[in-house]
Amino acid sequence: MYKVEVVENGVQASNVIRALENQGYEKDNIYIFAHDKDRSADLTEATDTAEVNIQEQGIIDSITNVFKKRGDELRSKMQSVGLTEMEAEQYEEVLDTGKLVIVGSHH
Repeated sequence: MYKVEVVENGVQASNVIRALENQGYEKDNIYIFAHDKDRSADLTEATDTAEVNIQEQGIIDSITNVFKKRGDELRSKMQSVGLTEMEAEQYEEVLDTGKLVIVGSHH
């Protein structure tokens, strides 16, 4: 059982992580996926604005499962947290657009 959310930046990521925690997902089971290749900005920075406050940054920093790799590794890791091969491919394409994919897993 898992839930997948797509977000644009660190502010949205913080909100989604908070919502997942409120729904009973534990930090150890929340995964953030991002492409590293063209996007050197840290996940804790919003892409368009610098409005990530200390509290929001802390939420993202407290997630240990942050994956910033290339496509094959990301697809493999997404499958390992419960997504199907087809879903992993679809979300990896989303990552290509510069968005972040957050997965809350119950396993």
